[in-house]
Amino acid sequence: MRFLKVLFWLLLGGLVAAFVITNGDERVSIHLWGGLIADFSLPLMLILVFLAGLLPALTAYHALRWRTRQRIAGLERALEVLRAVGDPAPAEPLDPSPPLLEVSP
Repeated sequence: MRFLKVLFWLLLGGLVAAFVITNGDERVSIHLWGGLIADFSLPLMLILVFLAGLLPALTAYHALRWRTRQRIAGLERALEVLRAVGDPAPAEPLDPSPPLLEVSP
């Protein structure tokens, strides 16, 4: 499984490198407020936009994972405390015979 993961990232890196090499001299003009124009390289712009979309999702994923691990650790600590208390002593058995009622004449 690890081999496939490494192979996937190498192929993705190769595709990005090929894109950068073939489109490295392409320029993108972005019209900003007040008549300002920003001139960016196309590969740089696409990488920045990709990271702008990836980072919030990645941050949310890691926060959820951290919170889940903290909850599991808390539950495990509570379980250890319950195990440390031990089993309570068994209660004395009840007398199965009902008490006799005395009737006074």
